[in-house]
Amino acid sequence: MSRDNWYKVDNVAKVFLATAAKRDTRTLRVSCTLWEDIDPDLLQEAVLSAIQIRPQFQVRIRRGIFWHYMEDTDIQPVVTEEHGRVCPILYVPGRPMLHYRVTYYGKRINLDLFHAISDGTGALEFLNIIVLDYLKLKYPGRYEETTIHSGASEDDLNQDSYKQFFGSMGLKGSSLKYAYHPSGLKLPYDQLQFFEVHMPTEQLLPKAKELGVSLTSYIGARFMLAIMEDMPPRKRKTPINVSMPVNLRNYYPSQTSRNFFNNVNVSHVFDEDISFEDLVKEFDEKLKANLTEENIKKQMDNFETMEYVAPVRAVPLFIKQWVVRYGSKITDKKVSMVLSNLGVQKPPKEVAEQIQNYSAFCSSGNLFSTMSSYNGDLSLGISSPYSNTRVIKNLVRGLTDEGINIRVYATEVIR
Repeated sequence: MSRDNWYKVDNVAKVFLATAAKRDTRTLRVSCTLWEDIDPDLLQEAVLSAIQIRPQFQVRIRRGIFWHYMEDTDIQPVVTEEHGRVCPILYVPGRPMLHYRVTYYGKRINLDLFHAISDGTGALEFLNIIVLDYLKLKYPGRYEETTIHSGASEDDLNQDSYKQFFGSMGLKGSSLKYAYHPSGLKLPYDQLQFFEVHMPTEQLLPKAKELGVSLTSYIGARFMLAIMEDMPPRKRKTPINVSMPVNLRNYYPSQTSRNFFNNVNVSHVFDEDISFEDLVKEFDEKLKANLTEENIKKQMDNFETMEYVAPVRAVPLFIKQWVVRYGSKITDKKVSMVLSNLGVQKPPKEVAEQIQNYSAFCSSGNLFSTMSSYNGDLSLGISSPYSNTRVIKNLVRGLTDEGINIRVYATEVIR
């Protein structure tokens, strides 16, 4: 592959590039578990086939004078058995490397991806292309007519949709206040602990429906309550803020494989007693109010405006990165946790019987949970930098008290 093509990074990617660290590597992982053990040779062949369909992932990030940019790369992916940490470091300034990695373990295929390259939606589509190509090789002739490609052109897939749909001039400051963060020491050696929680959607959906709320609001309020139960009484006037990434492809006609999401926030101050039923209804109302197209566009126009401020554009990259890192630290102080709902997974129906489940994780300096469902199973992928696990225990206890059957898996950490 030649290096004829180069691309500017989008504004969200600039944040990931400026803030990637040993603990929060700014890497996301999406995984697909099949019903049979993975053949590594076939998986290697499938990955090489998949990058012909999604060459947007075959890039190397380079440093310019004013901003980073991406260029095509000849570096070939090498599939390996999983070892080491989830969400590994996939970007080191100045080091030639791919910014994604495909591994396997038992029946599971993992795709780790540096978040500057794509978001959860783009990563899942790439993973599904890999899985389909693997199954075509595993079962010759069975899935030859099956495809995942959306029909989008290469220009559509490479589009910076933030610039395409946003950018009205005008700046407005955030109204969010500093939020409460779970207490306790962080893990040593810049570690993260990962928890994978599974539960039946047939037990969850009726409870959310009975309260008249979405499943996202139900889980979000459960997390909010779990954090509150870890909260010292003297901190009760500090808001708990749950930040939620929103897939902007649901609002705008974009087929980009790059980042195209926005964050909305739901806050609550536990200065008075409140039942879970009232909390989840309040959560749902606030979330719906934030998800109007008008509110989303207003926030994103504000974000994109910075790109066009002349003094900012002329500042060298190292100064811009310092400013972005500082701004990101301020933003992190206003967020108690992130809840990212990747939605119901819908692989091609022809291959659905071969797939057991999906799961996902994202690195973070704070509490972070992905949420996805497939074939009646809801999966939460929780990453935590904290030594104590009280919030996760509170969450699981609250769900089991409601009669939900829970399975929990956790990674080991070095003490």
